[in-house]
Amino acid sequence: MTHQVRWRRVLLKLSGEAFSGARGFGISPERVAQVGEEIEEVRSLGVELGIIVGGGNFWRGEVASSEGMDRAAADYIGMLATIINALVLQNTLEKRGLVTRVLTAISMQQVAEPYIRRKALRHLEKGRIVIFAGGTGNPYFTTDTAAALRAVEIGAGAILKATKVSGIYSSDPLKDRSARRFDELTYVDMLKSRLAVMDATAVSLCMENSLPILVFSLEERGNVRRILQGERVGTIVHD
Repeated sequence: MTHQVRWRRVLLKLSGEAFSGARGFGISPERVAQVGEEIEEVRSLGVELGIIVGGGNFWRGEVASSEGMDRAAADYIGMLATIINALVLQNTLEKRGLVTRVLTAISMQQVAEPYIRRKALRHLEKGRIVIFAGGTGNPYFTTDTAAALRAVEIGAGAILKATKVSGIYSSDPLKDRSARRFDELTYVDMLKSRLAVMDATAVSLCMENSLPILVFSLEERGNVRRILQGERVGTIVHD
């Protein structure tokens, strides 16, 4: 069944922390189940869905690099962490009867398909949820940049970036009670203000391709569905 939705195909960006919940590390089955419920709602709207996952609940390459580890090695370890999260999410979704495919930028044929753009498009056209893992397959690029790249490649209408807070703020709202939330921003405003929500490479790629970024909280259930049905949720970054 199809419904009236804002975009027919989207890329959902999930951080590694979305999998850990209150634990702050590793996998919380309850939290992953909640994420699965949100995704099931999206598919019930008839939306074609790509998902890219981070690995911060297991590993942060930039932190390891700052402590003396070779940056490229640290980033590759982070990419492997995203594959763990992708497989956990796949298992959760398939228990709900959803058909998924994990495509990874790092070759790992025993557990996932290699990322091939045409194959990803074919899966989406068939109604399968495509989970992108392994980042871009290259060090020095964040999963935000991977999300922007994959979204452009698959022709997504928007990137939906799930966070812990309800949008983009002038400063960290968890530390600064006077922080002001923006309803909308231009790409240039976001780059000039150096708002630490998405790295500059990802924002620039979205700007060059006029790809909207919608930043919202995953803590409030139903937000993904509300966004797709046209409700004002979070902060939108566009031209």
